[in-house]
Amino acid sequence: MSPSLAGTGHGAAPPGRGGPPARAVPRLRRGLRPYLLIAPALLLTGGILYPFGLGLYYTVFDFAASKPQPDMVGLENYRRIFTESSFWESARVTVLYAVGAAAVETVLGVGVALLLHRSTRVGRVLEKVLILPLMIAPVIAAIMWKLMLQPSVGVINHLLEPFGMGGVQWTDTPAGALLSSIAVDVWVHTPFVAILALAGLRSLPASPFEAAAVDGAGWWFTFRKLTLPMLWPYVLVAVIFRFMDSLKVFDIIYALTEGGPGDSTVVLQIRAYLEAIRFQRYSFGISYMIVLWAVVYLVTMVLVRYLGKVQNRAAEVPK
Repeated sequence: MSPSLAGTGHGAAPPGRGGPPARAVPRLRRGLRPYLLIAPALLLTGGILYPFGLGLYYTVFDFAASKPQPDMVGLENYRRIFTESSFWESARVTVLYAVGAAAVETVLGVGVALLLHRSTRVGRVLEKVLILPLMIAPVIAAIMWKLMLQPSVGVINHLLEPFGMGGVQWTDTPAGALLSSIAVDVWVHTPFVAILALAGLRSLPASPFEAAAVDGAGWWFTFRKLTLPMLWPYVLVAVIFRFMDSLKVFDIIYALTEGGPGDSTVVLQIRAYLEAIRFQRYSFGISYMIVLWAVVYLVTMVLVRYLGKVQNRAAEVPK
């Protein structure tokens, strides 16, 4: 027998498959594996749904510090909310704040992204500095700006004094308090929009812009006809995140104005806090939060559907 044919009997291992054979996975382990994989998601879902369901349960009662034995009132808390003028005033302030903050942050964020998209040394440095506001907690940023906006000792009025604009009561008037709150929100969250827009700009294909440059298209034409339509899905994602977050704002306004002066900056989130914690009408305050959740959910669904249509148009997918 030739040496090359030795050991090629039926008991030899196949060529290239040396080593011990793979161990069979027990049937019980195979059956449990899918459930083990989804167990963290189920725990997270339960951790979200349980307090949400408990909150819904509380809204059909009249839990309050002054009523240790609550009665079931059904939908009375919601009826009270929609018949009170304070709710509609808080809703108006919430919409003004959310629309103003999201609009300014979108315009500034896209503008900053366009500036940083040019690969210059200054742009690369500013790109690193851009994330600094995002590293500061919004409540800390609001307290910092509250000190800077003080009429007598604040640095903002001190810097404006040579221009004859010193002594401005930034947060002591209704309009000034709302505008100051929006300004702090813009300072904190504009970098978020800029980073998303910059990522979108860097992912755009180069060939359409090269063809436009060959044809002699100007900057404004290229931006309006090429950059903005292709960038709009990324911008809309930033708008959805910021508008959603602005609708349920609490930390910036409470740290800056505590809802004042008067009720001029009492958004829905702060109204819920006042009813549940300060006035100790627990069920009524939770009902405010459920209403706010429903508003945010509906607005988000509308924006997400619009985002899907925009993405289809940007990708030239037929409807």
